[in-house]
Formats: sequence, C-alpha cells, structure tokens
Amino acid sequence: MDKRKYSLAAAFENDGARHVLGLSGGKDSAALAIYIKDRYPELHEKIEYFFSDTGAELQEVYDFLDKMEAYLGKEVVRLSSGRPFEHWLKLHSDFLPSARQRWCTRVMKIKPFEDYVGNDSVISYIGIRADEFREGYVSHKETIKAVFPFIEDGLAREDIFQILENSVGIPEYYKWRSRSGCYFCFFQSQKEWLGLKRNHPGLFEDAKRIEQEAGNGYTWVNGKSLDEVVARAEEREREEGVIGRFSSSTGKRWQDELRASEDDDPQDQACLICSL
Repeated sequence: MDKRKYSLAAAFENDGARHVLGLSGGKDSAALAIYIKDRYPELHEKIEYFFSDTGAELQEVYDFLDKMEAYLGKEVVRLSSGRPFEHWLKLHSDFLPSARQRWCTRVMKIKPFEDYVGNDSVISYIGIRADEFREGYVSHKETIKAVFPFIEDGLAREDIFQILENSVGIPEYYKWRSRSGCYFCFFQSQKEWLGLKRNHPGLFEDAKRIEQEAGNGYTWVNGKSLDEVVARAEEREREEGVIGRFSSSTGKRWQDELRASEDDDPQDQACLICSL
C-alpha cells in the first residue's frame, strides 16, 4: 500500500495530526464534507476546511462556499498565492498554462495548501468516488497522508448528487459548465467557453485580453482564438438544435439532466486539486 494513503480507521485513531479537507467549489469535495459532517461528526469536529482561491474563480463558486460554511457550521479557510494570475503569468514568460504545463495549479493551488500545513503531520480527505479510476491530488510530502472515504464506503456518482440535493444543492455553474476551476481554465469545452461568454461576458473579455496581450503567441484552445471557439460552438448549437449545455425542451430540471448525463472522461479532467 502507498505509504501516503491512509484508511478511515487509521484516521480516527490519529489524534496527533491535523485533519484537512480541501473544497474546490465542485460537487465531489462538497458532498464529501457534507457526508463526513452527517456520517462522522467526530471527524467533522477535527477537520479544517479550506479553499485555494486563485482570485480567478466564478462568483457562483464563492456563493456556493458561503452555503457550505452555513451548512457545515465552520469556516472554510481561504488560501491564496498572494498574487493575481497575471503576476504569475509574467514570471512564467507569458506562457499560458496548458494541459502539459499546469504551472497555475502548482503555484496557485498546491503551494498555498502545502504552505498552509507546513511540516505538520496531516491527514487530507479526498473526494474520489468508488466508481472513478483516478487518484486525485496526493501530496508527495511524507507528512501528508490521503484518505478516500467515498472509496472505502462505496459511494458512487448518484450518491454524490443525492447528498447535495438533500442539503445545499448543486452548484449553479453546472447549468453551463462541467467543472470548477478558474474562469479561463484551458480544460473547458467549446460549449463551456460559450457558456462563459453568455453568463459572465466581462470575464470572457478578460480571458480574451489575457490571450491577446500576454499569451506569448499561444491561445487557451489549441491555436484557436476564443472568438473562433465560441463561433464554432454557436454553429454546433444551430446544427444540433440545442441551446446551452442542456435542452430546455425536455421539461426536466437541469439538475436531473446533469444527473442523467455521462461523467467527464477521466483523461480530460481539470487539474485534480481543482475539480474534486
């Protein structure tokens, strides 16, 4: 067994470590926090909840974190790299982050977390489900152990939706987006970029500005400008006859259509510490 991984039973017995759970703004990490509060209240009392804030999050994410704080009855500590994205972009020679060079995750998500826990003995609770085939973010620091409660207890995708529906609800951005993360996340699909333009036109213009002024010749999406990306997404909408991520002609709630849809391809996941 990987020495960096821990069982729930071992976590219960370890009173000398800090217990932490990172909320990404996404459904799985939120459902895990709620599950632990309701199923393992003694663990909930020990856990420090945190959120690595890049400063480039959607307003829906901040609104959802407020709901989580109210439900959990505990503060969600906001971590930060201390500098805006544009600062780190300059330090990386104006090269936009990409699937092959995820410096944004390392600098703006992982480092603030590892600074927060320092060299303390830490048990980190991670929201990977029993029906997933991915590891999630597991620190390489020997002082940080990872626990996967959903895997141990056999909870799958449908369980996560039910936990959220019974408590704080599903984050609103899922109406048009499949993941949490920065508004300019390069893992977004064409439809999601179009969703950003329609739901947050100011942020879409900011993403265009970064691409045009500081991209060092690169773009967010495989050599295509964002205007080209959304133009193609609009063309596909006309061809498919579906406006937005979900069809309004079915009469179903968007939450129900989301639950019935296929999960993301694990190979096309956003940065794992962001999307849990």
